[in-house]
Amino acid sequence: MARPLRIEFSGATYHLMARGNQGQKICLDDADRQMWLATLVEAWKRTGWRLHAWVLMGNHYHLLLETPEPNLVSGMKWLQGTYTQRFNARHRQRGHLFQGRYRAIPVEADSGIYLQTVSTYIHLNPARAKLIRVGEQKLWEYPWSSYGSYVRLPAPVWLTTERVLGSLGLGPQNRSAYLAYMESRVLELGIRARRKELEADWRALRRGWYLGGEGFRDDLLERAEGQSSAAKGGGSGDKLHDQSRAEYLLQAGLAALELSAGQLPKLPKGMSEKLVLAWWWYSQTTVPRRWVAEQLSMGYPTRVSQAVSAVEGSRDPKLRHFKEKLREVEI
Repeated sequence: MARPLRIEFSGATYHLMARGNQGQKICLDDADRQMWLATLVEAWKRTGWRLHAWVLMGNHYHLLLETPEPNLVSGMKWLQGTYTQRFNARHRQRGHLFQGRYRAIPVEADSGIYLQTVSTYIHLNPARAKLIRVGEQKLWEYPWSSYGSYVRLPAPVWLTTERVLGSLGLGPQNRSAYLAYMESRVLELGIRARRKELEADWRALRRGWYLGGEGFRDDLLERAEGQSSAAKGGGSGDKLHDQSRAEYLLQAGLAALELSAGQLPKLPKGMSEKLVLAWWWYSQTTVPRRWVAEQLSMGYPTRVSQAVSAVEGSRDPKLRHFKEKLREVEI
């Protein structure tokens, strides 16, 4: 059975959730949690995403993000694949870390109520899971969530808070009002009847394939049909943020190492300059390994993975010299 099509378009907003394989933890300690967050911030930088809310739990995470370019799939592939590699390397494990496909539910962000619903659900997760002691601890004391950045200044540059605050009619400086709103929602969880109502609403949120009105649903269906037709016809759609960035880096990197694109097919596949360029492009964008391999005339995509492993942390003077040259490129 074919997997459902991911609906991607410029300006789309999604509620994303991914769980650990067979319910296992995706972070074993705070060092893992810091590594996951650092990987998320790297994905933000590579893709141009706008992150509105996030929470990291024991065996899963939630994101509320916007894609100015239609690059959800490539960005999530990089995010989950890179974190899995880092987790496995740190714990000397192998195999899958995440369970199946991540869930990506399109959200009608132009209507504040839906943005408010998802962001509140995400920020309340630690209280729902009893990771804080309601009545004794404040929700912002849970450190692995964007909520703390909403109520304390300054928020990190990679977190966009304006739209969520705006969904409640609040401005950037109304953080105390947002704190009061969220803490009141925490208290509602302690009231049995109210908690049942909230859980029923959130169950529908988790199970649906979109969150929005009928017009939004119809628009998504039209986009899905057009996307499916383009895929069958070989249409390329919009150029992605990461591909545009990679094409710029291609020219900038070659210039820094005093090479030209025309030289690449004639040069050895494993030459130091190619290894470092492959490492650089793969670390700066989410373009597929195949694209990198083709641009550098390196042969199979696996050579890109091998190049990244060879260059990362290498003490070879030649490789380190070329890495420094690329780090000087303005990106």
